[in-house]
Parts: sequence; C-alpha cells; structure tokens
Amino acid sequence: MQAFIAPRITVVPKSLCFTSIPRRVHVIHVPTRHGPARVDVYAPPNPTSTTAVHLNFHGGGYVMGHLQQDDPFCAFLADQAGVYVLNIDYVLAPQFRYPAAVQQAFELANWAATSGAEGGWDGTRMTVGGQSAGGGLAAALCLLAADGGIHPIERQILHYPPLDLVTDPADKKGRAAKPLIPPALARLFNAAYTPDAALRSEAGASPLIGATDLQLQRVAPAVVITAELDVLRDEASAYAQRLAKAGCLIEHIDIAGVDHGYNLRDAAPDMVAQVYRRIADHVRATWAY
Repeated sequence: MQAFIAPRITVVPKSLCFTSIPRRVHVIHVPTRHGPARVDVYAPPNPTSTTAVHLNFHGGGYVMGHLQQDDPFCAFLADQAGVYVLNIDYVLAPQFRYPAAVQQAFELANWAATSGAEGGWDGTRMTVGGQSAGGGLAAALCLLAADGGIHPIERQILHYPPLDLVTDPADKKGRAAKPLIPPALARLFNAAYTPDAALRSEAGASPLIGATDLQLQRVAPAVVITAELDVLRDEASAYAQRLAKAGCLIEHIDIAGVDHGYNLRDAAPDMVAQVYRRIADHVRATWAY
C-alpha cells in the first residue's frame, strides 16, 4: 500500500486570528477508548454554574488538521456567545479509521454532559459543531445522540461539512476554477478514513446517505453553513433540505463567492467575523428562554 502523506496543515493568517479577543483557555486530557483526547477549554467572560457548553471539532478530512487552527473561532464564540467552548483534538486516520473518531466524539460528549460541575459549565446545556470534517463529525454525533445514550444535544452548527462519502468525488460539482478539494485529494481522504467502502453509507460516515427520516426528526435543530464555490456545497444543502423536511432546520446560510475553508485562508476578516457572529447568535439563542 502506498504510504499516506498528509497535506500541509492549515496555518490561519494573522488577519483572521481576532487577536484582540482575550483567550481564557486551559488544556485538559480526557480518557477515551482510543486514548486520551486533548481538549482546549475556552471560558467565557463571566461564567456561572448555569453557563452552557459548546463542543467544537476541527476540520482536515479526518486525517489532518489540529485544534489550534480553530483557536480564533473558539475564542470568538466563547467571548460573543458567553459559553464554554471545548475545542477537541480527536483521533485521525489512517492510524484511527472510521468509526474511531465518531466513537470518541460520542464519549467526549458524554463526558462533557456529566462533568460540568468539575469543568465549570452546565453539562445539560450543550451545543456542538465543527467545520469541514469536524462538521461531519458533529452531524454524526447528533445522530447518535438522537438514538439515546447521552443528554440531548440542543443545537448543531455544521460549517461546510462533508456528509456524503459514497458519491465519487469526481461526480461532485465544484464552482471554483481551482477547488480547494480536488477529486484526487478527496479520494485520498476517503481511502484513509474509510478504506472499507461498504461502511461509507453508514450514518456515522455519511449522514446524508445513512440517516433515517426518524433519526432526523429527533436530531438536534441545525444551522447549516455552506460555501457557494465548495464541492461539498450540494451535499450539505441536500442535508439541510432533509432537516427542513423533518422540522429540524433552523437556518441554511450560504456564503457567496467563497470556497471550502475560506475562513482559514484568505477571506476578508469582516466577512469572517460576520459569519462567526451569526454562529454566536445562534448558540446564544439556544438558551434564550
């Protein structure tokens, strides 16, 4: 088998790092069946015993990436939404293939729900989200939660997620002249994460394909964010339509003129801040009752 070489890890431009927002962060390590998981805990400005918690999963095709690339977003969300943000460093393929990351995400959500008193947050008030592969992982986690086993997740924020590992990447329509995720790269990610193609239709790997209508009726209400030029836009839009039909879509936001990973690369800082602010508004609105 050809050796797997991970693409270059994303380094967020300084202009998108929101350095003016203070970081109130500490690191913990949580035991799971797949080894200890690092979790960076971002505290809000004025936490109380009833402060909610948001679980964030970074992107990277399930094979690369690191939680520090989401530091700007996590700091922004903790500050603007007034919640604890747990930035999770989950296991990656090919060392840990599907469903390891999904299993670990479920265990970490269960830990967050039951460890609030120790951590400082209210574990019964939980939202989850992620961008790219992290969004796919958050969607899979919410489907598991809908079937029981942890305290209900109250809202999911899916930011340009991959939700269909079944369709050949060459058949996915991108609208950028040079898409960030060309078919060859997508196939490499899929082969590393789900080498057994028969598993790709499971809900944990491909929520769009594997989720049942009944699961979607019970799943956490969702905000789905897509990028207009992204090759993953159509599958995320289709998932938003399924969620809407099930009565579990809050909003589908389509960001015009940008490709996958826009907020980690070269987008205008004001535009990224506007998107992050909308996410923060949705997270904060979860508890506005």
